[in-house]
Amino acid sequence: MLEARHRMDAPPTRSARRGPSRIPSGDGEPEPSPESPGPSPESAGPSPGSAGPSPAPSPDAVLIRRTLADIAPVADRVTSYFYALVFTAHPDLRGLFPAAMDVQRDRLLKALLTAAEHIDNPEVLTAYLRRLGTGHRKYGTRPEHYPPVGEALLGALARYAGDGWGPETEAAWVRAYTAISQIMIDAAAEDEPKAPPWWHAEVVSHDLRTSDIAVITVRPDQPYPFLAGQYTTLETPWWPRIWRHYSFASAPRADGLLSFHVKAVPAGWVSNALVRHARPGDVLRLGPPAGSMVVDHTTDNGMLCLGGGTGIAPIKALIEDVAEHGERRPVEVFFGARSDDDLYDKDTLLGLQRSHPWLSVRPVVCDEGLAGQLPQAVGTHGPWSSYDAFVSGPAAMIRSGVDALKRIGIPGERIRHDEVEELAGVAG
Repeated sequence: MLEARHRMDAPPTRSARRGPSRIPSGDGEPEPSPESPGPSPESAGPSPGSAGPSPAPSPDAVLIRRTLADIAPVADRVTSYFYALVFTAHPDLRGLFPAAMDVQRDRLLKALLTAAEHIDNPEVLTAYLRRLGTGHRKYGTRPEHYPPVGEALLGALARYAGDGWGPETEAAWVRAYTAISQIMIDAAAEDEPKAPPWWHAEVVSHDLRTSDIAVITVRPDQPYPFLAGQYTTLETPWWPRIWRHYSFASAPRADGLLSFHVKAVPAGWVSNALVRHARPGDVLRLGPPAGSMVVDHTTDNGMLCLGGGTGIAPIKALIEDVAEHGERRPVEVFFGARSDDDLYDKDTLLGLQRSHPWLSVRPVVCDEGLAGQLPQAVGTHGPWSSYDAFVSGPAAMIRSGVDALKRIGIPGERIRHDEVEELAGVAG
């Protein structure tokens, strides 16, 4: 046990380079971090062409999953003890985390479960960790921060895993964490010469569309490359080190401006700050762009787009992207909201429809909830089996929408959507 712990003392090196699919047997644990969302269900599954039964789990995977099962009933205590170990032994790391830890507390367990789910799927896990590694640059995370986190993780697991914890299990977790932290460090090092850890962005307009929805436009202090359909993280000056995900509401613009649709949610620190306090001249911080809900311009497949609430923002960006590429593929948009007043961008979308004969926009009032009525509305039209689908909105709507689209004949590999666990975990 002491030998296994000793291996965590030195930080993984920035010079070591592993190929993206060469994670040793037993890979698994993403760093418990300020932001650890999980990959979307659609992107996390096996490739569409895979066949045959799933291979038997690796020995390390068996041990790690057993640990996760052992700690599940005491997850809150594991999380609290983990942070106590980190901040007591390394108080300098406290500055990497938000001042208020209520949102942060649940993310360790989510990260553990995500790693366990994909522990024997190096391709998926590596992509997930590389995204985390580059994203964590905005927190000021450095290679020397990983060993203290690993030590605290081992300490918390050892305390609460019960009789299932022993030298073999600890060694499995050390191997997993060592491999995982190296992937994240390598990804950050590769990204460093290409992009800053964050961008400053000045608010240039604040358009209050409803009492709780604002369209906010910002000007980054340097070029910000992204693709239509992607999203970023925003930090406000009122809540330092608290970041929330927001999709870009337009395709890349010649003037470099970026727009976001923000709905103030109950107890939402960032969303309320942006809707009720942000004004032109205020400066926000942006993390790097992320997401794969983008248009495939190598095909002329029709596009079926479901946007619920402010989830219409990236759908609008996709429409602009198709228009800018001069394409004439059919684009069918279903825009859902709980009331007609909440269809805040309806006039803009109908204006786009008048300008582009290949675009059809159907506003849908979902007074019984987006998760049920918006997917049902899609099912009354069609057929859609030859279309690529894009789904954006609340997490429950995405889940029900994906299920409904599969039932009406759209293959899962042609359904693109925001990452459900991120949306569920960071609302506010």
